[in-house]
Amino acid sequence: MHDDRTLVEARLRRVLDERIRPAVYPESVPLQVAVWHAPGEPVPVEEGLAAEAQPIEIGARWGAPWGTSWFRVTGTVPEAWAGKTVEALLDLGFDENMPGFQCEGLVYRPDGTPVKGLNPRNQWVRIGAPVAGGDEVALHIEAASNPVILDYHPFQPTRLGDKDTAGHEPQYILTRMDLAVFDEPVWQLVVDLEVLGELMAELPVDSARRHDILRAVERALDAVDLQDVNGTAERARAELTGVLAAPAVPSAHRISAVGHAHIDSAWLWPLRETVRKVARTTSNMTALIEDEPEFVFAMSQAQQWAWVKEHRPEVWARVKKAVAEGRFVPAGGMWVESDTNMPGSEAMARQFVHGKRFFLDEFGVENQEAWLPDTFGFAAGLPQIIRAAGSKWLLTQKISWSQTNKFPHHTFHWEGIDGTRIFTHFPPVDTYNCSMKGSEIAHAARNFKDKGRARHSLAPTGWGDGGGGTTREMVAKAARLRDLEGSATVAWETPRAFFEKAEAEYPEPPVWVGELYLELHRATLTSQAKTKQGNRRSEHLLREAELWSATAAVRAGFPYPYEELDRIWKTVLLHQFHDILPGSSIAWVHREARATYERIAGELDEIIAAAQRALAGEGHRHLVFNSAPHGRNGVPAGGAGAARRPQGTRLAPRAAGGHVLDNGLLRVEIDARGLVVSAHDLDADRETIAPGRAANLLQLHPDFPNMWDAWDVDSFYRNTVTDLTDAESVEAGEDGASVRIVRSFGASRVTQVLSLPSGERRLLIDTEVDWHETEKFLKLAFPLDLHAERYASETQFGHAFRPTHTNTSWEAAKFEACNHRFVHLAEPGWGVAVVNDSTYGHDVTRTVRSHGDRGTTTTVRVSLLRAPRFPDPETDQGVHRFRHALVPGASIADAVREGWRINLPERRLTGAREVAPLVTVDNDAIVITAVKLADDGSGDVVVRFHEAHGGRARATLTAGFEVTEVTATDLLERPLSDAGAPERDGDRITVRLRPFELTTLRLRR
Repeated sequence: MHDDRTLVEARLRRVLDERIRPAVYPESVPLQVAVWHAPGEPVPVEEGLAAEAQPIEIGARWGAPWGTSWFRVTGTVPEAWAGKTVEALLDLGFDENMPGFQCEGLVYRPDGTPVKGLNPRNQWVRIGAPVAGGDEVALHIEAASNPVILDYHPFQPTRLGDKDTAGHEPQYILTRMDLAVFDEPVWQLVVDLEVLGELMAELPVDSARRHDILRAVERALDAVDLQDVNGTAERARAELTGVLAAPAVPSAHRISAVGHAHIDSAWLWPLRETVRKVARTTSNMTALIEDEPEFVFAMSQAQQWAWVKEHRPEVWARVKKAVAEGRFVPAGGMWVESDTNMPGSEAMARQFVHGKRFFLDEFGVENQEAWLPDTFGFAAGLPQIIRAAGSKWLLTQKISWSQTNKFPHHTFHWEGIDGTRIFTHFPPVDTYNCSMKGSEIAHAARNFKDKGRARHSLAPTGWGDGGGGTTREMVAKAARLRDLEGSATVAWETPRAFFEKAEAEYPEPPVWVGELYLELHRATLTSQAKTKQGNRRSEHLLREAELWSATAAVRAGFPYPYEELDRIWKTVLLHQFHDILPGSSIAWVHREARATYERIAGELDEIIAAAQRALAGEGHRHLVFNSAPHGRNGVPAGGAGAARRPQGTRLAPRAAGGHVLDNGLLRVEIDARGLVVSAHDLDADRETIAPGRAANLLQLHPDFPNMWDAWDVDSFYRNTVTDLTDAESVEAGEDGASVRIVRSFGASRVTQVLSLPSGERRLLIDTEVDWHETEKFLKLAFPLDLHAERYASETQFGHAFRPTHTNTSWEAAKFEACNHRFVHLAEPGWGVAVVNDSTYGHDVTRTVRSHGDRGTTTTVRVSLLRAPRFPDPETDQGVHRFRHALVPGASIADAVREGWRINLPERRLTGAREVAPLVTVDNDAIVITAVKLADDGSGDVVVRFHEAHGGRARATLTAGFEVTEVTATDLLERPLSDAGAPERDGDRITVRLRPFELTTLRLRR
């Protein structure tokens, strides 16, 4: 038999494109269109509906960047269409390749009832099925003219990312506003042929199944009269019945399809636009649920649900109804799909507290899964946080984006730093925007790495990023793929149903230990420095506000600010979304973030000041409030009192030029270039800086990644480096105990102050950068005389180790990594910490010296600033301030303590009395991360703590008030069913923790 396969396949493509798809709508009439352009920001629905609209013609331009236009479309269904299915086709000027990334609309009836959302892949609105004929049609469209930021030639700098710079030129052309007859048999034929054509292309060329499909398709195409597609569609479908009815083989891969619309809470659009994107998408999905009885849709991010409830109550009513039916599923149990590398311990915990509590309060739903398809890697502390929140599963997809190494599993146990394991799944479909294409389904089955032991995977199905969700075409394809020979099987299921099946069939999956590092998007640890500083500062201010408010409530009857703290926490958690905190959003988002952080800092400072004043009373005693979890200068952790004044620091000239700082613990030599050439630990008689090298060295690299400018830094950036060694001035500070250095480079200027606090073994480095570079990467280097094959970096509720070498491709790929407050390196008996108040990105490298002692130089470099031009062309331009400290002779305990110290500076005020801590612990290995009143308003005191040094710890926790009951709880402050009663002797509680174990206790008073 002659091989005519390519002939038939080419015929199928052309007939579908040019004859069958156009016949889905065989008849149409134009609608009348009028428009009102809202001035400025979006207006309430009732105002948009009532506005006076002016006629507009098809082909007219509309839509200034970030504008809102209210279209009114009216018309009459022709009498001749009686008994037919009629839809409105509303094309605002869509590009079908950009769902979620351009103009969108929400359709309303004249009474304000939402109908459904419009996007490039969803342009229809059902008018009637059937219609009577002569029906009057009136619809309103709230159309958002969001500009295209990520265009066909991506990553080009654009001013469209902020309404203040985007201009006013209309961007879109009104393309079609028609009433049309919808021919369902033709539409069904299109789906039949698409499913079979896509499946056929994935089957082996020599397989019998492929040729069976080929011949059936050929017969169907022969049955179609190209001059009368509508009259012959049923006849053509009949030719496909047999191949569509052939069942899948018993060993077929099984896919749980979950309707989904991954909506970035901000990215290439501002937060206010996400509110509307969510309303459009949820309107679409509730409408689809009504039309498709088997369809199930899952939506994560409690914040997005809260937006619908607050801003679109009419949509919220439909959502609640669908949730009650079990068809619209709250997923993930987090406030937003946050970054998980940079949020601090408590913030990561509160993501689950606020997310899960919202779904429990609104729907009585307890989420068991964390749902993070697009997050840029996962910190090693996350598993126990998920478990402590009462969840047990994790889904993500982004690790499939890794550039260097292919992750070896799709279903596995992920083990965190404390030994907690979480059942985890990476969908092998390799997208969180699955559209049910045959190529996607076949890829999932081929790609699944756990064949032979498991055969279930999940496919998040629907247009996402900018929203839109699942379409009726996707649902129709899934129906045909339910049980189809040659394909994986597909069934709509909830995330819970998938995980229960997957876990049951794979009770002993492989184990991955440690962080899930994404070998991509490493620069998100540095981009938009002020957003990151705002997050860090907010986290620590919230700690202080809760600590002092709880202490004042117990001791002085201070009114605990429940509502204010709840609101502020949710604001901080929102800004930890995985395109805000990582610095990968448009300029508008980060401009607003900076203002928001400044506002909430003011609010928190007021709460802290009021609580401390209530505690201290009115008086003239000089008091120091210590919010850190360790005592310092004689003031206990969580208390206030008079601080000791240790011996001062001496500043002297250096013989070879420069200055020497000496406080009896450290002697630091700063040369005439303002570089640290010696940091001598006097007690250990040990030099910190590698021979012939200098620390406090600012280094500048070119920074132009191959793509994803704000997200990525590629390894070749290291090929070129400029050491910034020239100094305009190096002089003694005005306090006589510091050195001030000024440098200029390019269009930028750096001022640093190096100081050695009295009685402390740490060199403080305050850096101010007036930054005006473009596509550059600024680092601060510390070459250390230290031999270490691994180093520790702080993460949530502990620290994780990474190698300093690059033996394998996995290690080489980690050339930029995340830490929280410290990085620590050590040889047995002696170590060094580098601590910070606001930076996250860093790198650690090692080399063996070829001359002299042939020792090892291990270099820690802190990432300070970048200057990408997309999506914000002005990224990080302006003045930035950073504080770091070099801590020679530091143990891991010192690193933990100094990390907290630099982030929680003392607060000083005058008052009448000292303040005893509300809670104390007698072992520094146990760090209290939160002291607060219980969220339920009971007045109970909640204390959260963890083992921070990486070993087992026993301690006595003492309450500074009368305790009547102690209960171990989960993060939501609910009693743990499998935890015994803590050992208690009055107000003293004995605690025993394994390495890095997280514990929450609720103390009734």
